[in-house]
Amino acid sequence: MTYESCPLSILDIMSELEEIREIAVKNRTAKMFETALSCIDLTTLNSTDTIRSVTEFTEKVNSFPAAFPEIRNVAAICVYPNMAETVRKTLNVPNVQIAAVAGGFPSSMTFNSVKVEEAKLAVAAGADEIDIVMPLWAFLYGDFETCSNEISAIKNAIGNAHLKVILETGVLTVDQIWQASILAIEAGADFIKTSTGKLPQAASPEAAFVMCLAIKQHFEETGKKIGFKAAGGIVTPEDAILYLTIVQEILGNDWLSPELFRIGASRLANNLLEKITGTAAKHF
Repeated sequence: MTYESCPLSILDIMSELEEIREIAVKNRTAKMFETALSCIDLTTLNSTDTIRSVTEFTEKVNSFPAAFPEIRNVAAICVYPNMAETVRKTLNVPNVQIAAVAGGFPSSMTFNSVKVEEAKLAVAAGADEIDIVMPLWAFLYGDFETCSNEISAIKNAIGNAHLKVILETGVLTVDQIWQASILAIEAGADFIKTSTGKLPQAASPEAAFVMCLAIKQHFEETGKKIGFKAAGGIVTPEDAILYLTIVQEILGNDWLSPELFRIGASRLANNLLEKITGTAAKHF
């Protein structure tokens, strides 16, 4: 199993990104800030998470429509798999998904059977979406078949739940990001995602560009739309708009919705609210 190199060099990508950055500045509008907020996977993945803290976290999402009736709520709440049931029991607003990290998150350094079972249990507990990490130990060794088989096995195990595959792009070269994107898409990923946020190197515009390019190629070849999720270190509204603009310029406006674009974040939501409302916001 082999994959071709990225069709663009890093210099080409950086040149294209310069133009996109200029467009992103013009995209810093209330409408785009609202779009970014509606695409957030509001995330709590702390070792100190408890049933009480996750319940309170979820209640903030429940209370959002009353506090901000003119603004669309976040796309999802993302938690560890053992907390999916807590979110399911607490969440009482429509159109907010429950996402759970699984498959040996964040390292993916465990047995395939354990990963598959954990993903199945997370769905049984209430998760609508599963975020897994591509097994870097196999990918970096060149064992693409193991990576593909593992992603396919988890996808088959979770039924109708959406599967997001994290590539951990901060430790990959441009060519590796391209290869990992194609591999994950072909193996059954519904979304490809940049990072876990657990390593120093997280999301980058360069990685987002390459991943969106791979999604575009797949769409042109098959007509199937794969989602993109940027995660890891995205805090400022300006950064959020840059990722939105990358998606818009490469994939088009059809991707500017929670169905096909997500931002994994915790602090970003309040920062976006401040931009939208023009006042200090500490709702989330």
